Amino acid sequence: MHRVSPSPIVDLLRADLSAWAPLDDTQNELRAEYIDFICTQGAGSVRRTNGAQHLTASCFVFDPGFANVLLCFHKKGQFWVQLGGHIEANDPSVAASAFREAFEEGGIAGLVPFGRTPVDVDRHGLGDGFGACAVHWDIGYVAIAPTDAAPSVSDESEAVAWWPVETLPDNVPPGFARRLAGVLQELRAQSAR
Repeated sequence: MHRVSPSPIVDLLRADLSAWAPLDDTQNELRAEYIDFICTQGAGSVRRTNGAQHLTASCFVFDPGFANVLLCFHKKGQFWVQLGGHIEANDPSVAASAFREAFEEGGIAGLVPFGRTPVDVDRHGLGDGFGACAVHWDIGYVAIAPTDAAPSVSDESEAVAWWPVETLPDNVPPGFARRLAGVLQELRAQSAR
């Protein structure tokens, strides 16, 4: 396999992904594909201008008891989904990008990152409404909101709201409930370590 010289953000991500041992076999296989992707694409893997496929960062924001998750109604996708977006040039890490996006899209100050270890990888194709982006290689992280935190809508979403993890809205992306359940399982496992 041809390897390119990665950037510090990519080096850090490769180390974080290599150190993560997902509980789910499918997540583990996909994690290995992510490592190959960033090794072959290098710094280009985090740039949306590098092509139709690139990494994105998302953040599953929970209340302190993990009973509710903060979702935004995505303008382009027209569905409820976790907070997240593209990695910016000045982001020091993919995890930092996820936490920045969570604050920008959810408007909650005082989010507490649940570490730098990913809890989810999700590669998905995009519709025509997403411009040049065809495939997002999303990496999910977790942050905890302060008790009784009130979210606010950003320019990138039509609505932001808390949803019980057991009662998600009808219009979420296919497989989102399964994805969220996997994130919660990873959280329990990482908390136990």
